[in-house]
Formats: sequence, C-alpha cells, structure tokens
Amino acid sequence: MDFDIHDLPSPCYIVDERLLLKNLEILYSVQERTGCSILLALKGFSMFSVFPLVSKYLKGVTASSLFEAKLGREEMGKEVHIFAPAYIEEEFDGIMENCDHIVFNSFSQWNRYKEKVQQQGAQKISCGIRINPEYSEIETPIYNPCYQNSRLGVTLANFRPEELDGIEGLHFHTMCEQNSDTLERTIQVVDQKFGPYIKTMKWLNLGGGHHITRPDYDLETLVRSIKWLQDKYGVQIYLEPGEAVALNTGFLVASVLDIVENGMKNAILDTSAACHMPDVLEMPYRPNVIDAGKPGEYPYTYRLGGHTCLAGDIIGDYSFKEPLNIGTRLVFCDMAHYTMVKNNMFNGVNLPAIALFKEEQGIKIIREFGYQDFKQRLS
Repeated sequence: MDFDIHDLPSPCYIVDERLLLKNLEILYSVQERTGCSILLALKGFSMFSVFPLVSKYLKGVTASSLFEAKLGREEMGKEVHIFAPAYIEEEFDGIMENCDHIVFNSFSQWNRYKEKVQQQGAQKISCGIRINPEYSEIETPIYNPCYQNSRLGVTLANFRPEELDGIEGLHFHTMCEQNSDTLERTIQVVDQKFGPYIKTMKWLNLGGGHHITRPDYDLETLVRSIKWLQDKYGVQIYLEPGEAVALNTGFLVASVLDIVENGMKNAILDTSAACHMPDVLEMPYRPNVIDAGKPGEYPYTYRLGGHTCLAGDIIGDYSFKEPLNIGTRLVFCDMAHYTMVKNNMFNGVNLPAIALFKEEQGIKIIREFGYQDFKQRLS
C-alpha cells in the first residue's frame, strides 16, 4: 500500500483502482479467449463510481432486485440480467423496463409473468429458468444453493419441459469462492441431468462463485469448461462473478478507540464486524490485517472488536510487533466485496466513508455518511 492511510477519515473503505484494473484484465482475457460474457454481480460489489471503468471490460451486470437492476441500467448502461427467488408483482413492470434477461426460479413464477414479458413488444426480454442440479461442493450450508430442501432452482424431478415455450436459457449457481475444478465437475452433472434441455436453449448461465482472479485460480480449466459447453450445445455462456471482480482490491481503515483487559487485551475499534463487515460473522472468517499475525505469533496479542453493544461483535484475535495504542490505525484487507453492499447502521453506528485511489489523482473521497442517512431509514 503506497498511500498514507492517515489521509483518510476513519473508518473508511478504500478501493485501489490499480488492483481493480488487474482483476478486470483477467476477466476480459477469459471473454476474449472463449467468447463468453462476464457480468458484474451487484450483490457482491455495487460501487458505481467505478462502473465507467468496469464497463470497458465486462458485458454488463446481474441484479437480484429492482433497485439493483435500476442501478445497473443507470450507472453501467450495458446488459442487465436479473434473478430472484420470487418477484414482487408491483415491481415487475419496473424490472421489465430495466432488464434484458429475466431468470425465473420456478415454472409457477414463469407462468405468472410469461404473458407480461411476451407483451413487451419492441423491447425483447430473454427469459430463463434456474435449475438446481442437486450438486454442490460448498461446505457451509448458509451459502449452499443445493442444500437439502433448497428453495433455489428447479430440480430435475420438478422440471416441466412441456412449459419451456418462450424460455431461451437455463441458469445454475452452485459455487462459492471456488476454483475451476469444481466447475468442471459441476457441469458434468448439469450435462447428465439437463443436457436434453440445454440443446434447445440459446444461452446457459453458469452463475457466480467463480474465484477467477484469485492467484491460484486455474484459468485453463475454466476456458476448457466454457469451450466444452459451447462446442457441445452451441449456446452463449454467461458468468456472473461479483467477488472475483473486487477480490483483493479494497481495504477498510479503522482506528483503536480503547483497550480493555479481561483475561486478554481487547482493542475496541471505530469499525464493527456486525455493521461494516458482516460476512466476518456470517461466513464466518478472519480477515487479514496488514502487519498483524496470528495470536502469539508476535509479542502483543489483542482481540479486535467493534463498538456496538453486540457481545459477539468480534473481528478476531491478532498479534502485533508493537503495542496498540488509542488512535493506532489498522488496515483490514479484501474489504471491497460483501461489505459496502451489506453494511448497516445497527446501534446508530455510522457507516465508513468510501474512497478510491487512482494512480494519477491519488486518494479521492467518494462518499461520507451522517445522521440523516441513519434517520431517513427509520420512521
């Protein structure tokens, strides 16, 4: 990190445009080699101030709601795809106005909205059905779309080929932070179960969870898998990574507010796992902190926690070469995705500022938040 973290407000998310560009170039190379289309999944990363850059490399966005679809249409201006477990009837006209592809989670949803979509006229919307191949290698149940009794996607036993008239694509999403060997095994199951139906489609969407920009990711297997599907079925292939777009591009800068002792030293920060990095509690996982180690690795060990009243607002235990003091700044890594899109103002805790670092212009503060942001969410 070659910029001064003390030039930032605290707490603050900061995205390094140079790192984002590196990821986008990798994703673009996959498109160039295969002819597939890669979309930014807004559920993972919605920092629209960088959409002008993203739009130079990716084909568009995929949304999970009307609001995300509108954001994608307004700020990216390219293809907008959408999937939701069920659509709200009052919002569906807005969804049709903003989306190029609509994926339905069930045949009942498709039949409910089929006539509306087909009456769109000049604006042709391509429709798809999400399938559930009942195969996933995700070990954490909360993130596994194929877990027992899942509400996501149509299983083969519930598939209705007689109701496919008007459906142009199939969609599956069975991965989370995984390498391409998982995809290669998954598409064999999809092929075995749904191959006869893929043959009648124009496109196949492989969903998200592809960790394409991770250093150890096997790009060759991904390219081979995409080409295998294209050669066998002649379909357009879509991928929808969110995390892979922003992976390792952002940081969260925070400060120590106090240090209390109760069996070990607790450093209370001006950031919060519950409010500002909720995946730390949901996944759960322990984010890396620059210049910190595992407990006991360095001389001074602390438990880092937030300043909310939630007893479990704990980020993790870390050790440092020097003692922490009130005002010491810490930098949490990989904080661009599933942070800004999921954060909240529980306890009235303010949101971190959002900043962007560009090589020529340096640090630019994109947004700061305040009391009105908190009040306007309430009644």
